[in-house]
Amino acid sequence: MEKRRLGQSDLLVSKLGLGCMSIGTDAKKAESILRTAFEEGINYFDSADLYDYGENEKIIGSSLKSVRDQVIIATKAGNRWNKEKDGWHWDPSKEYIKEAVKKSLMRLNTEYIDLYQLHGGTMDDPIEETIEAFEELKKEGYIRYYGISSIRPNVIREYVTKANIDSVMMQYSLLDRRPEEEALPLLHKHQISAVCRGSLAKGLLSDQMLAKASPSVKENGYLDYSFSELTELLPSLKAQLNRPFNEIALHYTLSHPAVASVIVGASSAMQLKENIRAASSKALTNDEIDFIRQHTKENNYTSHR
Repeated sequence: MEKRRLGQSDLLVSKLGLGCMSIGTDAKKAESILRTAFEEGINYFDSADLYDYGENEKIIGSSLKSVRDQVIIATKAGNRWNKEKDGWHWDPSKEYIKEAVKKSLMRLNTEYIDLYQLHGGTMDDPIEETIEAFEELKKEGYIRYYGISSIRPNVIREYVTKANIDSVMMQYSLLDRRPEEEALPLLHKHQISAVCRGSLAKGLLSDQMLAKASPSVKENGYLDYSFSELTELLPSLKAQLNRPFNEIALHYTLSHPAVASVIVGASSAMQLKENIRAASSKALTNDEIDFIRQHTKENNYTSHR
């Protein structure tokens, strides 16, 4: 699988990464998904200390231990579980981040984390203090590189200006083109990579299309699209482009020069293989990309500031 450089780091990440949140807590099944990903050419595995109370990191660490030097493990911090573990609160403080990384290292059973990410962020955070924590962790050898996971343009701009980040994880798809105006050009200019999630739009951009629509989507639509608009748009796009929809969706996101990798979830090895096949197929032509842009909305961030 094609590898792309992450920011200005020396990390070469597979253009399709595995979002590990969906692998579940059945260790045998989860290990099968992780091993399938590795065997099919994925080297980028994304987790967070929030997922399954840290159990997700434990499964990743155990499953990938034998190939640790061949994979890139990314995880996140900032959401702090309460003592009862029935909720969490946001804590981007230096003290907490430096405490959280050591717990993640233990669960992942590794001496270092390749990419450590702030799992959110607001303009009310002590941003300089947060950056200081990541910089110290990098100097101390606990992490190799760091980034943020955010769709807030104002927050992204702060970190681009003040920090040595190599990546920003954000939601981006042909139904969610918000990053194209404010975020992606800025990242590309500063040689910071976008790592994209949500590129299949909760299954709406798979071949099942509207069959995957949740009751909420049927009632309220998806972002700027009403459900009736989706019922016209999606079949029309698929018919015109004449290829599986997950190919269309993944390659649209991957076509932007700022994007290093698209993160997909998988609850089974079979589902994962379908998306690997899609990402490994022929890229969209410029004409196909133009057609998609002409028939989808150039939506903007009106909130999440």
